[in-house]
Amino acid sequence: MPAQTKKTIMKEDLVNNPKHYNQGDIECIDAIRAMLSSEEFIGYLRGNSLKYRWRFRYKNGVQDLDKAEWYENRLKEELKKLDT
Repeated sequence: MPAQTKKTIMKEDLVNNPKHYNQGDIECIDAIRAMLSSEEFIGYLRGNSLKYRWRFRYKNGVQDLDKAEWYENRLKEELKKLDT
């Protein structure tokens, strides 16, 4: 891999805004939210958080913990919407 490509990849925010989920007019997470009920989306968020916490020791370490936290923060946002 060329050095410039490595630098570009390292600068990409792989937790909050990965390019591979933002290729169109709508971000993937927003499309998923649009197709699921609130209950289903909450389950999706919980499942993804668990997945990243489960595998962090064996795959991407702290980055996976950051991803789990991202899903948990989104989960909190969804739950707050239901409470209002």
